[in-house]
This record gives sequence, C-alpha cells and structure tokens, in this order.
Amino acid sequence: LNMEIRSFNGQAGVVVEDLRTGRVLAHQPLRSFPAASVIKVPMMTACFQAATEGKLDLNSTVVVRPADKVSGSGVLKTMPGRSQVRVSKLIDWMITQSDNTATNVLMSRLGMGYYNQHFQQMGLSGTRLARPMMDFSQRKKGVENTTTAQDMAQVLRKLYRSEAVSPQVSRVCLDMLKRQKMRDRIPAKLPEKTAVAHKTGLERGVCHDAGIIYTRKGDLLICVLTQHKGKGTSQPAKRFIARLAQHAYRYAEETP
Repeated sequence: LNMEIRSFNGQAGVVVEDLRTGRVLAHQPLRSFPAASVIKVPMMTACFQAATEGKLDLNSTVVVRPADKVSGSGVLKTMPGRSQVRVSKLIDWMITQSDNTATNVLMSRLGMGYYNQHFQQMGLSGTRLARPMMDFSQRKKGVENTTTAQDMAQVLRKLYRSEAVSPQVSRVCLDMLKRQKMRDRIPAKLPEKTAVAHKTGLERGVCHDAGIIYTRKGDLLICVLTQHKGKGTSQPAKRFIARLAQHAYRYAEETP
C-alpha cells in the first residue's frame, strides 16, 4: 500500500482500517481536500439528526423548481418543470445517485450552519460546507467545501458501529451507501459480488471514494481522497483508488 501511495502522481489522503483488529494505515489523514460529493455522507446523517429533532419531516414533500436544478450527477435535473419530491427521496437520491439538485435543496432546507454544527458534533474538525454543489462562481473565488480522510473515516466508523444518530439511522444510511451507483473506484477491482457501502466524489482536479468493504474474514474501512494538478483526466486517480482497495481486500482475505 505504501508503495502505491508513494508512486501516485498527486496528493492523497488515505485511511485504511481493519475494523476487526483496529489496525490502521494512514497517509496525510489530516490534509484538507475539496470535498466534492463525499461531503454528502455527513450531510445525510445531519438530515436524520434534524428529523429526530423535529427540524425536518422526512415524509413531507418539497417543490423542486426549474431554478433549483443544477448540472452534474443526478436524476432531478432531467425532470420537466416543477417536481414534488418527498424529503426522504431527496436524501436517497443525494447518496445513491449523488444528485446535486437534491443536495442543494436539502442544504437550503436546513441551512449550512446546521450542517456545519452537526459536523462539529460528530468530531469532524476538518469538514466544512461553504457553498452549494456546482456553484462554480463561488469555486472560482476559492470558496470550497472541505474534508479530510480522517473525518470521512470517522463518519463511516460511526455508521459501522451504529453510533451515527441512532442504530436504526446508521443501518438506513449504510443501506443507502450500498446502493450507490458509481462502481469505478473502490469496487472496481474487487470480486463481483463484494458488498461495498461507499460514496464517491469527483470534481475538476479531485477524485475521491470512501467506504466500507465487507469481506468473509472481516470488514475494512477505506477512505482515499486525491488531488491532481493540470488538466489531466481522473482515470489515474480512479485506478489508484481501485488498486488500494484491492490491496486492502487481499490483506483482509489473507489475514488469519
């Protein structure tokens, strides 16, 4: 793993943890990265926290207007005109489809302050929401959502240990992460039927994936955040993440 990390052409923040033994390999775990869509994981737990506090009704419907729709991944942007969508569906799409419109609607529903407060309560000292998804004018000004590999590992660890909001919420969240559609990073080189609860992130110059790999011998937590300069594609970063996950999986399978 260390050799792979050293040979990567760019910056990487990595946390790999054997959830059975607690053994951890980390590289630049506290380095700050533009969060891209991995920030949707603690946003998801914040939504459920708000629901338990009576600040968000999961069964209520929200009108999504054409003006709310943004580019990038998602299903909402293709729906004609105004759409009525249940809050629980917005959360689901935010994760399983990485829907940027759904994310922004949920962001304005609770306000960035609420999410940032929740991140602090979860012990995510390097995670901050500062702008909506796909807001390129803000991005050009250097306004960026940020996170660290350690923070993403912390969220996933809490979900895995049933400590995120409640045991039931933790289960629901992990189930959503298992239904996530992007398979070109952590799961790419793993045996086909391997269960992975994870969330990817991709923006110009950044490529991430963070999740839990379920193996017969024990489960693994793996968070890989990457940043590369220049106009190059994200393919090398995707392959790098896939190889790290493959090494980790082999380690788990071979450990007695």
